Amino acid sequence: MSFIEIFKFALRGVGANKLRSGLTMLGILIGVGAVILLVAVGNGSAKAVEENLQALGTNQITVQGGRAGAKTGYSTDLTLDIAEALKDAPDVRSVSPLVTTSQTLTFGDSSHDVQQVIGTYPGYFTASNSPVAKGALFTQEDVDQAARVVVIGSSTATELFADTDPIGQRIGIGGQLFTVIGVLKEKGSAGFTNPDDTAIAPLPAVQRSLTGYGPINSIMIEAVDADSVSLAQAEVTAILNAKMHVTNTASAPYTIRNAAQLLATRTETAETFTVLLGAVAAISLLVGGIGITNIMMVTVTERTREIGIRKALGAPRRVILTQFLIEATLLSVVGGGLGALAAIAGASFTIAGVQPVVVPSSVALALGVSVAIGLFFGSYPASRAAGLRPIDALRYE
Repeated sequence: MSFIEIFKFALRGVGANKLRSGLTMLGILIGVGAVILLVAVGNGSAKAVEENLQALGTNQITVQGGRAGAKTGYSTDLTLDIAEALKDAPDVRSVSPLVTTSQTLTFGDSSHDVQQVIGTYPGYFTASNSPVAKGALFTQEDVDQAARVVVIGSSTATELFADTDPIGQRIGIGGQLFTVIGVLKEKGSAGFTNPDDTAIAPLPAVQRSLTGYGPINSIMIEAVDADSVSLAQAEVTAILNAKMHVTNTASAPYTIRNAAQLLATRTETAETFTVLLGAVAAISLLVGGIGITNIMMVTVTERTREIGIRKALGAPRRVILTQFLIEATLLSVVGGGLGALAAIAGASFTIAGVQPVVVPSSVALALGVSVAIGLFFGSYPASRAAGLRPIDALRYE
């Protein structure tokens, strides 16, 4: 008997009980669809994180200060003098000291809590890739005069002003009046923080009105280009060690990170998240495979006399084995194909705020696994069918 004839027998076997076959394929459909779609969600999340981090600036280096340590005996606070010294680094384009605070912003009857009210210098906007969408950015002259002007993020503008043009409006920040001179372009959410929900004002104005003249929270540094980030970081580290009297670099009283390091960390986290999602979804594939074994065992039992007659007429063991393996694989492959189509269709929708990204390799892998499941979980029922003795099969009722 040729393979084509065996395949036709298997096809008739699958179609003999359409409802049962359909329900079995549904289990594989759900498993394959879940694997592909959840992996796509993980990939979409990783892509969104990468895009948002790149939007924050690829030449960016951030220095965070520490505290006065009992063992060091000196202050580990970041100061404006330290920030000024960092400007001497050859591969540094700009240095922007930052003070941050959370405040309630008010305009008329509207109020909005902003976690990031930032006091800084004009170089911050370029270093953080924060261009203005409407109005203008503040200047060095505004910094020198401690002008109470503010540039707000797109989300902050929406929450406070709705349909009102914010440019030129005066808002309350912590009870102090500031004039809105610009609205930043939208960046989009970056994980747990929203870079569009912010208010940025000249550093002296924020210190005078909101935070006081204490140490600065951090320093944002822009390297001259993306290729010079490592050199700039080394130069900044050397200056910090000299200015802060660091003798043991292993216990430096500051942390310094660049955008590439942050991107690598976030990407690694997103990849782990994707693997976990895929592993959880793969459990449903296992359940679907067990369902194939169960249905094929029932099929073998129901067709015991048929198997006995065919073997009595001379059908070899390999023909019976191949037929039932093909039946199990057909159930798995058709269910897997439908699951892949369902997942691709589902990926066109936003899920939990993430646009899924289907990777062809994940589709191929899921389909390959569905074939393997059909062969693996169908092998025992097929082997049992092929091993039946003709005399025992013919006596079966």
